[in-house]
Amino acid sequence: MAQPLKVLLLNGSPRANGNTAIALGEMEKVFAASGVEAETVLVGHKDIRGCIACGSCYGQGKCVFDDIVNELAPKFEAADGLVVASPVYYASANATLIACLDRLFYSTHFDKTMKVGASVVCARRGGCSATFDELNKYFTISNMPIASSQYWNSIHGMLPGEAQMDEEGRQTMRTLARNMVFLMKSIALGKEQFGLPETESRVSTHFIR
Repeated sequence: MAQPLKVLLLNGSPRANGNTAIALGEMEKVFAASGVEAETVLVGHKDIRGCIACGSCYGQGKCVFDDIVNELAPKFEAADGLVVASPVYYASANATLIACLDRLFYSTHFDKTMKVGASVVCARRGGCSATFDELNKYFTISNMPIASSQYWNSIHGMLPGEAQMDEEGRQTMRTLARNMVFLMKSIALGKEQFGLPETESRVSTHFIR
């Protein structure tokens, strides 16, 4: 019997029950109805320092700072999909989430090819598309296909709970989750029949020689 698909959702908001959580809640309902195992981890309230480019992870196989990043690593490796969600601060993601993602992606050396990625953003008004683009860059450097929706993956609200009134935003999240499930199922079938894409030895070209 095939193992159920798994999705890891990272909530980059410092508020456990804020508007970002409402967006993820819409996705969680779809995952549950589709038989996908989903785990949501709140990271926005954690004390997470940024990467110091020490390179220790290449020898140790984990980040030198032993915090939630190292706890997330095996969950990420086991997952078929990753959702990263953030409130918008100055047209960018919460710095705590960015510190987490920088270290999580850099310190984990397992193959992320064909894990499905999706980013979700929440704002009072503006800055959603810039934050959306910022978060997607973690996927596009890691051979991870990005799930899309009927609109950019954003929801709006300022005071806690206001995102419940954004009917279009909530529908966008449900559509995103359904598309993500379809992609993960399709990729699982493709891996069974065809395997992963052929890889080449990595070439790194530096501009200063």
